[in-house]
Amino acid sequence: MATLKNSLYILIGACSYGILASIVKLGYKAGYSVHEITGSQYLFGLLLLLIVSPFFKRTKITLKQVGSLMLTGTALSLTGIFYGLSLAKNPASIAVVLLFQFTWICILIESLYMKKKPTRDKLLSIAFLLIGTVLASNLTTEGIHSIQADGLIYGLISALCFAVFIFASGKVATEVSTIQRSLFITLGGLIIILLTFSPTFITSGILFDGLWKYALLTSLFGVIFPIVFYALGAPKLDGGLTTIIGSAELPAAVVAAVVILNERISALQVLGIVAILIGIGIPQLRSLTLLSKSKSQKLTT
Repeated sequence: MATLKNSLYILIGACSYGILASIVKLGYKAGYSVHEITGSQYLFGLLLLLIVSPFFKRTKITLKQVGSLMLTGTALSLTGIFYGLSLAKNPASIAVVLLFQFTWICILIESLYMKKKPTRDKLLSIAFLLIGTVLASNLTTEGIHSIQADGLIYGLISALCFAVFIFASGKVATEVSTIQRSLFITLGGLIIILLTFSPTFITSGILFDGLWKYALLTSLFGVIFPIVFYALGAPKLDGGLTTIIGSAELPAAVVAAVVILNERISALQVLGIVAILIGIGIPQLRSLTLLSKSKSQKLTT
């Protein structure tokens, strides 16, 4: 049951990150730039965490743990930066497929770290996830032919950064309280954003001229929920399972685009979402089977 509960935490974090894409698109339509949306997202996320942190339990934290957590946040913010560059060079369908290569990359990192091969159910799950990703992203022949080499590199780097974030979320400073972990992860992400983009959105007055509405929503769905819920669930699950459940981001993004942006969804996209859900469900079925066997053994004894 603990595995299912922690899996639910990851599911909530992944779905919130999927919803983020539609909110960002609304911000773009309102005339705000990439650096204004992204920068204000992390700034508001840090401020919200600072506001609520006094109400939560704190634990002792070392400078080494602080540095490790900030580096973890760097991986998440770099994911957003390189994904944005990938979107600028290639069609969105290509960029999505490239980003979702994080599934097998994270499984590979976990296998190298644990020095053991991934289980059959994980490999089967990854197969469903990759097939579902291609279908759900509405990939077309025209899109494949329009791939640019630099956009391909940016997309794969974004996948690598996201895989590192997911892996590190379950391994770095796990004994530190969730809110403290989230604070320093967000701070690390904000620092990279401010170093990469111009921080003029802070001093220009644009924050209080309408940007704050998008900053509040993007900070919730792109910082608070993903980081906090990954911090809750990832340390108690293996990296492979966390990655597989994290793939719920794509179905959430497609559904959010339909609900928020009134975009149409094709039959192939529905089929892709179903395939992804099957891929996510395969490891959970194994957990339920093991739980059922455990209960049966207790009853017989």
